[in-house]
Amino acid sequence: MTPFTNIRALIIDMDGVLWHGNQAIGGLTDFFQTLRDKNLRFILATNNASHTPQQYVKKLADMGVTVDINEIMTSAMATAMYLAKIMDPAQTRVFVVGEDGAVQALQEQGFTLTGLYELNGENSKGADVVVCGKDHSISWDKLATATLNIRAGAKFIGTNGDNTLPTELGLIHGNGAILAALQTASGVSPTIIGKPEPIMYQQAIARLGADLGETIAIGDKLETDILGAVRTGIRSLMVLTGVSTEADLKAIDYQPTWIMPDIRAITEVLKALE
Repeated sequence: MTPFTNIRALIIDMDGVLWHGNQAIGGLTDFFQTLRDKNLRFILATNNASHTPQQYVKKLADMGVTVDINEIMTSAMATAMYLAKIMDPAQTRVFVVGEDGAVQALQEQGFTLTGLYELNGENSKGADVVVCGKDHSISWDKLATATLNIRAGAKFIGTNGDNTLPTELGLIHGNGAILAALQTASGVSPTIIGKPEPIMYQQAIARLGADLGETIAIGDKLETDILGAVRTGIRSLMVLTGVSTEADLKAIDYQPTWIMPDIRAITEVLKALE
């Protein structure tokens, strides 16, 4: 195995790595205690755009782990930061298919959010951008409003393209399924911000103040977490508690730097670091 050395910062996925749904994966508290003991900087970076950083802090607290809000990054936050760099938030209207995480991130950047069937017309203005993230309250009206805005020329942004989401019951549909419906209806392909695009990893590395050579990404999904690390130019560690399996490695032309069964195994090698 490639030596586990020169590690100063970690970008850690959450779903499938730290928990399944609301069930913590074994060894969670010991893993985080080891990160603190070793003074390892980390960002918990998830493609899930539905929750706010505050909600993730509480979820971890309920599992016995204390993290700072600045140690959380979601694809919704990455999307809002990306849009704020290329557009003036004060002059930009956004329709959101998503939950609290996406709404809060965009509002905090200063974007104006539009409502259902708020469209371009003689006396009204629709959205300049449609942002789509995971949405438990997805409805016909939300999909229709998004489609109408995209067909009228609004930019189509996906917080992430994950087709599946690991839960305590097994794999279910992810945001990619909603994006596929909107793409079919509008004829427009979305711009994806989350993993495997490097944008969120780059934002996390900047927040960590880390070098590429001392940063590793930990994830459970080859086509997002691991491919995103490859595209960013950092090393990666795949755990086998989520979506991808060792058998899946045979069908791809990139590989994680390391493969470990779970966070308990990661904890053991972290404890051995000098």
